[in-house]
Amino acid sequence: HVDRSIEEPEVFLTTNIIGTQILLDTAKKYWKINPDDKYCRKYRENVKFVQISTDEVYGDLGETGMFVETMPLEPNSPYSASKASADMIVRAYHRTYGMPINITRCSNNYGPYQFPEKLIPLMINNCLNDKELPVYGDGMQVRDWLHVKDHCSAIDTVLHKGLDGEVYNIGGNNEKANIEIVKLIIKTLGKSESLIRYVKDRPGHDRRYAIDNTKITTQLGWKPAYTFEEGIKETIEWYLNNTDWIENIVSGDYMDYYEKMYSGIDEVAASEE
Repeated sequence: HVDRSIEEPEVFLTTNIIGTQILLDTAKKYWKINPDDKYCRKYRENVKFVQISTDEVYGDLGETGMFVETMPLEPNSPYSASKASADMIVRAYHRTYGMPINITRCSNNYGPYQFPEKLIPLMINNCLNDKELPVYGDGMQVRDWLHVKDHCSAIDTVLHKGLDGEVYNIGGNNEKANIEIVKLIIKTLGKSESLIRYVKDRPGHDRRYAIDNTKITTQLGWKPAYTFEEGIKETIEWYLNNTDWIENIVSGDYMDYYEKMYSGIDEVAASEE
């Protein structure tokens, strides 16, 4: 998302900001007891608008500390800025119109059926085809990783148990540097680290994200079921068993995008020179 938003910010601003506003207005129209009364704050029972956001809205962490829900939003990319804007619109509809809402902010997802431009499926697919593995900068950017099944279970928990108007962080308790994940995938697939190619870093690339799950764990009783070691093994096995799915995705427009993004694959990042 971030890479594409740098190339086409207007697409993300339209989708995430205007798109969210349209969804909110539609929900308000059909959920409100009296939609024509602007002072009416009563809604049908068992309805809630859940905004699925991202930890990227918090910006860049230093070497220590973790994101908590009360931190100010400091997004650094067009994508994260559009998501932060959507969060604020959802908050405004709760405050102004009384709409029942929750906002969730998750860390990096991984698992089956993930589009192959993302780090983990990109590295798996390239490894399987003995293609170069493009790694931004020095590869030491740190992210928290959350299995998609854990993310789904957390959203379900917030939907049914979340306190009205609250924000909940969702993380996997799995901080990993990008290069650490790349090397793990290489080792698991029995390939050589000579496939790694350090490329010019993404503009404005955040260095570290880390999620504090305390609120959702203590208030709602949710916690991730997967360790990263379990999840990445299952994920690699899924891609090994579903090569036809990958081949159908990795073609046409995707390959044009791939070549555009990594055309500087032989350009070693300044931090590696």
